[in-house]
Amino acid sequence: MDFNQSFACAVQPSLNTELPQSGSGGLELFDCVELFAGCGAMALGLARAEFAHTCMVEINPQACRTLRDNFASETRLSHLSVLERDVRGIDWTSFSGSSLVAGGPPCQPFSNGGLSAGKHDTRDMWPEAIRAVREIQPQAFVFENVKGLLRKSFSDYLRSILNSLERGGDVDPGAVMRYQVVVIQVNAADYGAAQKRDRVLIAGVRLDAGVLAPFPRPTHSLERLVWDKWCDGEYWTRHDLERPDPATMSRAERAVLKNVLRSSVKPEGLPWQTCRDAFAGLGEPNVSNCMHGHESRGVARQYPGHSGSSWDLPAKALKAGVHGVPGGENMVVSSDGTARYFTVREACRLQGLPDSFVPSGSWSQAMRQLGNAVPATLAEVAGNWLANTLRGECSSQ
Repeated sequence: MDFNQSFACAVQPSLNTELPQSGSGGLELFDCVELFAGCGAMALGLARAEFAHTCMVEINPQACRTLRDNFASETRLSHLSVLERDVRGIDWTSFSGSSLVAGGPPCQPFSNGGLSAGKHDTRDMWPEAIRAVREIQPQAFVFENVKGLLRKSFSDYLRSILNSLERGGDVDPGAVMRYQVVVIQVNAADYGAAQKRDRVLIAGVRLDAGVLAPFPRPTHSLERLVWDKWCDGEYWTRHDLERPDPATMSRAERAVLKNVLRSSVKPEGLPWQTCRDAFAGLGEPNVSNCMHGHESRGVARQYPGHSGSSWDLPAKALKAGVHGVPGGENMVVSSDGTARYFTVREACRLQGLPDSFVPSGSWSQAMRQLGNAVPATLAEVAGNWLANTLRGECSSQ
């Protein structure tokens, strides 16, 4: 069992990138079946990595509408089926031999903000993810979840999940090993997403289909952002702003700056993307804004344990708002200390979704879908990594 615990990242794609129409780059397209598809952020990232979905399964009606509105009309996905069903009632054998099985099993059983009931939570769908692998026997799979899954209290259950996946979903402990399986801990900000979102990927490749290389190395960092802001000032110049008083520097930046100054060498790679970077060109939200989903939501209330994100750092992780206001802490704080909720369009950008992507439903419904999503930027990196593996191009980045 290979535990490839690493942070990873990739160059952020253009926020205006549309869903690829075909394998125009000459690369082989792989078919994909996705469980727990949500609003389709993982699907979009995988599509950018040349995976073409044949089936997306999601139980939430509003999310299914988003999937149909944003994916079903695409030429390359003309055979896509969006199934508005409970995965427990699906026979996966009709998808036998698919290249990839993907999805994000519900994270509430393992989230720090939940009851932490794990496998005893009725929402635990890992057995269904395992069953999909068993019945489809794909060349590869990738599942995403919260970092809480790695807590010591869940270690036995996690090991049982990994053992089952290694055996191709077989529940027989004596079954032969069929898949190489790895566990990868990542921060979406290290991928170029303008959001600090810690996730866990569980990925595998069938032993006759390839060998997994180490997950791609980070390309974005807080160290480079600190350099660009507080050493050469490039960040402020780029946004046509005066450099602020260093006293406004966050505690985390101050600690990093000491190390950066000590080395006196410009960090390699790219800077973490900030809210200001992500929202460039949108302008202030208002009711008459022509950009879909960029209507003002008004002032948000902050209190201990419920605070907003800085304009000049990656956003805090978007939340689905299962408890309280949908969207949770999904707000940004201005220089005067006041906060406002993110607009739907801003939240889409934080998740790496193009401006053409329109979540269905009200602000609350859209924010709930986006808060449950995996950043498309992260899914794209994972997709490219797996696609390279299936093509036999398994060198690390």
